[in-house]
Amino acid sequence: QVQLVESGGGLVQAGGSLRLSCAASGLTFSQYTMDWFRQAPGKEREFVVAISWNGDNTYYADSVKGRFTISRDNGKNTVYLKMNSLKPEDTAVYYCAADNYRTVLRTTPRAMDYWGVGTLVTVSS
Repeated sequence: QVQLVESGGGLVQAGGSLRLSCAASGLTFSQYTMDWFRQAPGKEREFVVAISWNGDNTYYADSVKGRFTISRDNGKNTVYLKMNSLKPEDTAVYYCAADNYRTVLRTTPRAMDYWGVGTLVTVSS
């Protein structure tokens, strides 16, 4: 059974930082592209960033470029999202997702094979 478990969310002031983690089990982690998505109240789930199976390639949404950094540790079956200079508009539930298509970094939610349950990030102004 595949499980993706996010952690590290919480309440932070604008300008602050958080690091999210997503621990995977039940799959061969190194064979999957990993993505982070987020969903704010009343809004659709949106793409944040993706990282290739070996960590060599990343792709960021314009809204987070330069502030967020994705990384992965295949030895620990974990993907990370370091978020700096947080803004109130970053407030959302953050989800990690696994995609078994390795040729291209995909950004659409329906392309993902597995999802975590999410972790809430709240940025106060």
